[in-house]
Amino acid sequence: MNTFIEKTSEPIKAYDKLKKINWLFVSTVVIPTFLAIIYFGFIASDIYTSESRFLVRSPEKSSTSPFGNLLKGSGFSSSQDDSYTVQNYVLSRDALKQLDDNLAISQVYSNKNIDIFSRFAGLDWDDSFEALYLYYVKQIAINIDAASSITTLTVKSYTPEDAYRINEKLIEMSEQFVNQLNEIEQKDTLRFATVEVENAEKKAKNAAVALSNYRIEKGVIDPEQQATIEFGQIVKLQDQLLVAQSKLSQFNAFSKKNPQIPAIELQIKELHKEIDSQTARIVGSDHSLAKKAAQYQRLVLDREFAQQQLGSALASLELARTDAQRKQLYLERVVKASKPDSAMEPRRIRAVLSCLVVGLIVWGVLSLLIAGVKEHQD
Repeated sequence: MNTFIEKTSEPIKAYDKLKKINWLFVSTVVIPTFLAIIYFGFIASDIYTSESRFLVRSPEKSSTSPFGNLLKGSGFSSSQDDSYTVQNYVLSRDALKQLDDNLAISQVYSNKNIDIFSRFAGLDWDDSFEALYLYYVKQIAINIDAASSITTLTVKSYTPEDAYRINEKLIEMSEQFVNQLNEIEQKDTLRFATVEVENAEKKAKNAAVALSNYRIEKGVIDPEQQATIEFGQIVKLQDQLLVAQSKLSQFNAFSKKNPQIPAIELQIKELHKEIDSQTARIVGSDHSLAKKAAQYQRLVLDREFAQQQLGSALASLELARTDAQRKQLYLERVVKASKPDSAMEPRRIRAVLSCLVVGLIVWGVLSLLIAGVKEHQD
């Protein structure tokens, strides 16, 4: 009988011991901390970080930072706007596709040696490109210092070699991207300058042809010069007229019956006709040199203006060619990609302690809430 009672009391004692256990503490502190110890102590893969720094700079752009002023003294200045362009490229799907084509990073990050919680397509088995991109942007960090415009590129991977290779390849791709920007800008500039030259050449040719056709049609080379010659002849005729009129006056005053008087009168009459004829050729009709000179002068001005435009366009084209011979943007490596010799993450002890502290906080808060509820019920 006593033996039966002792056997019956053993489960009761065990039950009493289980009731004394604080299951809230176990579930919020003990179990999470134990799992953190197991994961960070035995499962979590080492994470290696490769870091590099570079600067995108361009000539003829001002900078207000001391570092930018230093570069400006050497003929260059930092280009922060273009640094943001490179940043967007590094974090783009185009960069990821090119990186995957060259280094097969989808296989690098899905390596079976990486723990299942950290590797690509580990738990969800989603190996699509979009899933790879979401995974990629978590492994890449690129930050720009607003003061110096220096860009820091950080790459995380699970072997030192992979972290270094990915970082180095991203820098090379960024350099190629900057060169492509230069090439596009140079082609656009040259194409625009070339079109301007072609248009100016057409205008200059048309103006020259129009002037040549006018000369052929009107039968004049330069109306202004011809009018000057005609005017000189009129002046000579007027001088002759004055001389003839003076002689006629003398003969009429002293020898009215002089046989030369009729000849002089005829000469004066002919001189008047010639002067009127010469004057009419200059300004007297719609076909006069004065009328021709106005249209001729307009054509000459059109030709000169077209020639000036052509000269300006040629100068712009030459300047564009000179600019095209030198890069507009430079990606300068400040710090080369580092090859890590030790894992920086995960910080195992700190992670376990953080889990313990969070668990204690949760346990404390829940304990206070439960105690408050029980007190309210009582």
